[in-house]
Amino acid sequence: MVEIQMWKAWFITQVNHQNQRRDERGEITQTVIITALFAAAAIVICGIIIAKFTGKAESISTG
Repeated sequence: MVEIQMWKAWFITQVNHQNQRRDERGEITQTVIITALFAAAAIVICGIIIAKFTGKAESISTG
């Protein structure tokens, strides 16, 4: 019976420790801003690549 109480105490301690380490309040705003910046950068990069491909394709003689 003592062993079960020891395991229970250990488990509760671990859960409390994890809850204290995972306090992520206020992180969502930073995450959203960073994600939006990466999305905007991806759109700009895709635009540049499409412009280069289109320019190169228009310079190819087809006839």
